[in-house]
Amino acid sequence: MKMFLGEYSPNITEGSRISLPKKIREQLDNGVVLAKGFEKCIYIYDKKDWITEAKKQVENSGESAKIRDLERYLYTSAVEAEIDSQGRIVIPANLKEYAGISIKTVVAGVGDRVEIWDEGKWKEHMGKISSELSA
Repeated sequence: MKMFLGEYSPNITEGSRISLPKKIREQLDNGVVLAKGFEKCIYIYDKKDWITEAKKQVENSGESAKIRDLERYLYTSAVEAEIDSQGRIVIPANLKEYAGISIKTVVAGVGDRVEIWDEGKWKEHMGKISSELSA
C-alpha cells in the first residue's frame, strides 16, 4: 500500500507542467490520474490505485442520488497523465482553473493520494485547520 507524505512547493512552468517530488514519483508506477478534489484542490492517484478506487465506488454506488452525483463530480473531471523524463506532469486547463492555480503551488502527500493546491489557498486552509485544532 502506498503512503504519500510531505509538503513540497514546486512552481507551475510553461506549458502548465509541474515537477513531482522524487519521494512521490518513486511510488507512482504507471502514470497518474488527476481529478477534482474537495476544497478546490487537485487529487493525484497512481493509475492502478485509481482503477481500484473506481471499481470500489461503482460496486458500492447503489441507488443514492448523492452517490451518483459524487461519481459524476470525481470521474468526469478525471484525466490520465504520464510523468515525463524530468518528473513532470501537465495539469489540464480545466483543473488548473478549478483549483485556482497560477504559478506557486503546494504538492501535499495525504496518505493514499497526492493533492496539488494553489499556495495561497493552501496556507489559508491550513491556517483554518490549525485554528480549529487548537481551539
